[in-house]
Amino acid sequence: MTANSFGESFRLTTFGESHGPMVGVVIDGVPAGLPLSEDDIKFELSFRRPGRPFVSGRREEDIPMIVSGLFEGKTTGAPITILVKNSDVISSLYSEIRHKPRPGHADLTYIIKYGFENWDYRGGGRASARETVGRVAASAIAKKLLMLVGVMVAAHLKSLGTVEADRDYSFEEILCSKYSPVRAASTSLESSYEELIRKAMSDGDSYGGIAEVVSKNVPPGLGEPVFDKLKADLGKAVMSIPAVVGFEYGLGFKLAKMRGSEANDEIILKDGKLGWRKNIAGGMLGGISNGEDLVIRAAFKPTSSIRIPQRTVDLNTMEETTVSVIGRHDPAVAVRGVSVVESMVAIVLADHALRASLIPRVKLTSDQGREVEEKWKTYTEQCRKGHSEESQ
Repeated sequence: MTANSFGESFRLTTFGESHGPMVGVVIDGVPAGLPLSEDDIKFELSFRRPGRPFVSGRREEDIPMIVSGLFEGKTTGAPITILVKNSDVISSLYSEIRHKPRPGHADLTYIIKYGFENWDYRGGGRASARETVGRVAASAIAKKLLMLVGVMVAAHLKSLGTVEADRDYSFEEILCSKYSPVRAASTSLESSYEELIRKAMSDGDSYGGIAEVVSKNVPPGLGEPVFDKLKADLGKAVMSIPAVVGFEYGLGFKLAKMRGSEANDEIILKDGKLGWRKNIAGGMLGGISNGEDLVIRAAFKPTSSIRIPQRTVDLNTMEETTVSVIGRHDPAVAVRGVSVVESMVAIVLADHALRASLIPRVKLTSDQGREVEEKWKTYTEQCRKGHSEESQ
């Protein structure tokens, strides 16, 4: 069985290849009565779209088409299918890669698993980050559902190469980072990231980075005690993203160097309610949400497609050779990866909120639909005014 689906109550199946006619997603488990439009989907897709400065030069408009599960602007309870056409495809750029697998890429593992004769080498086929379009499209629906329980999810690029944020950012700063061309939460960090990316582009090289996602107002009690822990589902969701090589939450790997007296977060009263003093655990204990901010991070490796010649094997002659990848690749896949990690966190939280019956599983009332639309409007307009003023 090939796992192209994810989730239990909120379940998505992505499909399509990088250079095929289109990519897309089918989402099942969405209750009826949720207001939804193609503009809602397009809003989220705009932050992972290529063809902008500092990312892949592939010029895709990423205009979504909702072809099922919607009637008169509201979901029907049936599966929702979203299609996005691939309109800027240049497969000839991959003619050499067809028989020279890229070091660091999934080319050779796909060939070993499925056979050379069945491998779609164009743009990496199914292994391409283009697959993540469906995930980000689905996240618009997940985020709208989460508004019924007051959950907000935002992400930023915490580090790029050796450059790292030198302070903690507010949730509003992180939320506004979506309008930064490099997903930086401050202008100083943005300048440093841009300089680094320009160098990578000039050198024909690439950089890795770390995306951080913060979720506010996560209800306590999400997650199951053993195998469906919230941290386990988040880990699987994040690690399924192309180029992600690491996942952590809270203080993460730093805890391995601490003593228990340092790592144990003291339980206190906050405005008369139980809470934790430092949120060392990043919003989860025992794999169950505890009501604090949910904080996770994903480490992205450097983009494997680079111009610098690297050793590989020519599969036609079975002789060692070199390959220099000429194409339109992200100099730092982590930049657009921020949107994808944010999307997968929202999807997992929506899935668990539905499983816990915090979100209606069958249908929304008219009042709930109006509540979602009001909150969605506020969300989409946040940061936009300041961004528009800066760009003038």
